[in-house]
Amino acid sequence: MTYSLISNKYINREISWLSFNERVLQEASDKKVPLLERLRFVGIFSNNMDEFFKVRYAKIQRISEGKFPEKSKFQVRQAKKLLKEITKIAIKQQNEMRHVRRGIFEELKEHDIYLIDERELNKTQGEFVRDFFINKVSPSLFTIVLNDLPEFPIIKDSSVYLAAKMSKKKYGLNPDEITEPIYALVEIPTDSLGRFVVLPQEGKKNYIMLLDDVIRYNLDEIFNIFDYDHIEAHVIKISRDAQFEEDLDRTKSILDKVSFYVRQRQKGEPVRLIYDEAISKDTLEFLKQKMGIDELDSLIPGGRIHNHRDFMGFPDLGRKKLYYKQYPALPIKDLSLRGSILKQIKEKDRLLFAPYHNYKYVLKFLREAALDPKVKEIKITIYRLAKNSQIAGALINAAKNGKKVTVQIELRARFDEAHNIKYAEIFKNEGINLVFGLPDIKVHSKVCMIEREEEGQIKRYGFISTGNFNEKTAKIYTDYTLFTAHQGILEDVNKLFNFFDINYKIPKYKHLLVPPHFFRKKFYALVNEQIKRAKQGKKAFMRLKMNSLSDLKMINKLYEASQAGVKIHLIVRGINRLIPGIKGLSENIEAISIVDKFLEHPRLFIFGPEGEEKVFMGSADLMPRNIDRRVEVTTPIYDPDIKKELIDTFNISWNDNVKARIFNATQDNKYKTGGKKEIRSQFATYDYYLEKLKK
Repeated sequence: MTYSLISNKYINREISWLSFNERVLQEASDKKVPLLERLRFVGIFSNNMDEFFKVRYAKIQRISEGKFPEKSKFQVRQAKKLLKEITKIAIKQQNEMRHVRRGIFEELKEHDIYLIDERELNKTQGEFVRDFFINKVSPSLFTIVLNDLPEFPIIKDSSVYLAAKMSKKKYGLNPDEITEPIYALVEIPTDSLGRFVVLPQEGKKNYIMLLDDVIRYNLDEIFNIFDYDHIEAHVIKISRDAQFEEDLDRTKSILDKVSFYVRQRQKGEPVRLIYDEAISKDTLEFLKQKMGIDELDSLIPGGRIHNHRDFMGFPDLGRKKLYYKQYPALPIKDLSLRGSILKQIKEKDRLLFAPYHNYKYVLKFLREAALDPKVKEIKITIYRLAKNSQIAGALINAAKNGKKVTVQIELRARFDEAHNIKYAEIFKNEGINLVFGLPDIKVHSKVCMIEREEEGQIKRYGFISTGNFNEKTAKIYTDYTLFTAHQGILEDVNKLFNFFDINYKIPKYKHLLVPPHFFRKKFYALVNEQIKRAKQGKKAFMRLKMNSLSDLKMINKLYEASQAGVKIHLIVRGINRLIPGIKGLSENIEAISIVDKFLEHPRLFIFGPEGEEKVFMGSADLMPRNIDRRVEVTTPIYDPDIKKELIDTFNISWNDNVKARIFNATQDNKYKTGGKKEIRSQFATYDYYLEKLKK
């Protein structure tokens, strides 16, 4: 797919994101991917699109409505143009997704798995569905008759509803004339019952039904008190504006502000209405009028099924062959989970690369610190925790053992606000010292530090990661975690925690790169070193891996480096506004994106040619928000073995010729091919660590 709204130097940010989500959809289309994994990618694609409309589309819509006074009339016009372009692309991708999903359903039949609707039930299945509805579904239903309501009810963001219409013929002179239709909404209770109902197996055949269709089959039970001779019901879903508007009232705490915002989110302005294209015109117009949907909102027609994100939880029916083969997480070479992990880290820095390595090392570190009498204090930043977090459990255990525990928890982690508020309350009740961050800056860094008394002095140990301290996502996201006892690095980490307490004093860091404090200046200095080498006729090389690259000043700096002759290899999973390969501007830049079994999440920066590399890893992407409006931590790597390991894993990813896509001006997501042998980097990385254990 090619896109408009692309300049001669930069890809539009939103267009680039849509191109990324197209790569996710490619995984759902790839017949080499196991069948139920492909269905999971359909769910991921849909979930991504939901979040995009609630956040990015909503912001552009605000610009188009003139709600940002600092934006020019030209920018307002461009925003309106962009909204139309996004809707056009979204409809095309939505149609492609439906085509892919239908193909997957057909292939499932070859494995005796059938997704059927209310029109396909046999007598036995119909009786089962009736009983299931009466006993399980009916008590959980919320049904609202709309006609006489003075105000339209609040429809939950991203929940699925059936829009029902009941009508009755008048049987007068005009046989087509009907009484005034009755309109109603039925909320599908997926939160309590899930989206899928597994019907009784018949022989080898497995039958699955959407909860939507169970309700459709029982519409007569729901509306039996009404007089009608025709009833129909079609799925709708809305996405609401989820932008967080900073409350400037300094008398309110961050906790109060975020708590209020979470409550208000369900009342946000609708920005997208997705509906079954078979819905009657009068029903659609009725809903649009009542919900205040206008031409600036995105209207996305589709089929009978919506909220495809639920397909991430499609019943597995014990069919392991229809999923990726699961490989056991590996131990870190020469780092034992037995004995003291702190003692081993004191001897040498260690690197964990999840999910290839066992994440239990992080838990072991915290549990040992919680019990060790010599450990006096634990400090950690939290952005997203698992639902039943063992990380949180270890911190609470430490507090119960008399340790001073400080948790910097970011309450504004988007879509995890309520979850983090809940954990903040738990931590507070356990006597843990809480820090809620800074008024205008999110804390996105992933750091932990402990202070231990050794021979009358304080010795620090810690870990710095590219990803969240979340044992659930550590199984599906690729992320580096550095365990270190380097006192210089940990002194910088301590300065960061001091800054959280006294944030009018900006510290000077000797080792770490810490946005929003001087990161840009230090990063430019590293790029300038390579520019200087290139101008001197020396080899100059940069290898950068990240989630997103959208900061135009950074992109211009990379263009400058390319023009000077610096070779640059970029691996960017998501948004990439840089256009490689433009003569006279970026011909020395190559860029790829990898979308595969695991979500690629590390940020890794390597400066210099072979044998002279400076290596950094951390939490910061090269985006304006990460550089200027967030606290991030990027650490240098001093240990030569870990430095080599990071370079090796980057090179494995760069040589991927199975799941790598090439970035270019047309954003067509062509696969990278060639090479003497097939290299699928995520599988090759696992093999790399397996070989290390054998040596």
